[in-house]
Amino acid sequence: MSSTNDEAPIRPERVTEAPLPAIPEVSQLDPDIASVTLSQHRTKLSTHRTGLSEHRTDLSEYRTDLSTSRTEMSMRRTGMSFQRTRMSAERTLMSVIRTALSLIGFGFTIFQVFSKGRDSGLLKIGTAAPSNFGMALVMLGVLLLVVGIVYHVNFMRTLRAQRNAMVQHGLVHGESAYPVSYTLLTACALLLIGLYAIVTMVFDVARG
Repeated sequence: MSSTNDEAPIRPERVTEAPLPAIPEVSQLDPDIASVTLSQHRTKLSTHRTGLSEHRTDLSEYRTDLSTSRTEMSMRRTGMSFQRTRMSAERTLMSVIRTALSLIGFGFTIFQVFSKGRDSGLLKIGTAAPSNFGMALVMLGVLLLVVGIVYHVNFMRTLRAQRNAMVQHGLVHGESAYPVSYTLLTACALLLIGLYAIVTMVFDVARG
């Protein structure tokens, strides 16, 4: 009795136990006839045991199929746990992107407002502290983004290596591949934008 991985094993039908053959009365029989009668009784008992043994074999195969199905499900759950861990790392990188974007955008806005206001004469400030504060926020956002990208890449490399090792040992399925991380691509693009913002601010400061 076998079953495929996609099908649930079929439980054997319950066997109605037949009564044991009655012990023949041979005390008053001829020895030869008694011997034949007892031999027939032993044959009936053997047939009865054979039927029970076949049913036990079917139940054993059923338990083996159940165990195989449980192992298959456990392997798939482990594979899905890797996917959930990957998605959790993606969400962590998204949080880093949001924080870094807020710092870069807010810092660049502060720098531009105070720089343009000072150049146009609307703001009478003789110190570059507000502009430096804006530049510091942008640099902090870029630094946070660099740390987040490096951590994400190292974590994903470790996760991939562990998953590949478990796939080679047959502990998990390797059917679902890891897709391209668009979150990582977005983080890299934002990093370039942040570096460009820093270069722009440095040139503005040098020119002013």
